[in-house]
Amino acid sequence: MSTAAPPPAAPPPPSKRTRVLRVPARGHYDAATVHAILDAAPICHVGYVTDDGQPIVIPTIHGRIDDTLYLHGAAGNAMLRGIDDQPVSVTATIVDGLVLARSVFHHSMNYRSVVVLGRGLTVEEPDERMAALEAITERISPGRWDHCRLPNEKELRATRVTRIPLAEASAKIRTGPPSDDADDLDLDVWAGVVPWTTSAGAPEPAPDLLPDVALPDHVAAMTPPHGRNSPQ
Repeated sequence: MSTAAPPPAAPPPPSKRTRVLRVPARGHYDAATVHAILDAAPICHVGYVTDDGQPIVIPTIHGRIDDTLYLHGAAGNAMLRGIDDQPVSVTATIVDGLVLARSVFHHSMNYRSVVVLGRGLTVEEPDERMAALEAITERISPGRWDHCRLPNEKELRATRVTRIPLAEASAKIRTGPPSDDADDLDLDVWAGVVPWTTSAGAPEPAPDLLPDVALPDHVAAMTPPHGRNSPQ
């Protein structure tokens, strides 16, 4: 009598320091999950240590091409200079729901998050720089890159692009209802999940927009990146 094959084992963490220790069942290490969360998160936070030893975390937008994360900013951007060939941590989080339990202790959130560890590297090659800027633009507003004037040489000289390999990254995801203690299930307290989303509002034209410029289809149809992906 044949038996069904066991499900494939989950991939191991890429390194000891990316292993999820608190509730390890929520850890995910496959590239598809990590990439999907990075692509859906509206911003990321970049953590590094300044030259004088001060830890600092900076919010910024990002883009991804295959197994590489890209950041950009002004040529003199202190954060991008600070992570050039230096250790860096990048985090991204999407909140999917507020988990309201019967006890205060068990309140939580449903979320998708990623932690990336690595070293920043300034991108000098012109084609890679343009591809990175396109990826960052298109992640926020698909169709925008081909709709607008592209960066000129002066603007490119004023812009720094940094790459961070996604070789060392992990995801952590929580889904589902509250995890109340059995002794609390008879309490007369409402418990459940309040879904939490961010949605785009009506586009607001620039005050100096030419009067005959129509709203483009890619803006009219625009929703935030995390609204285009289903929670995992």
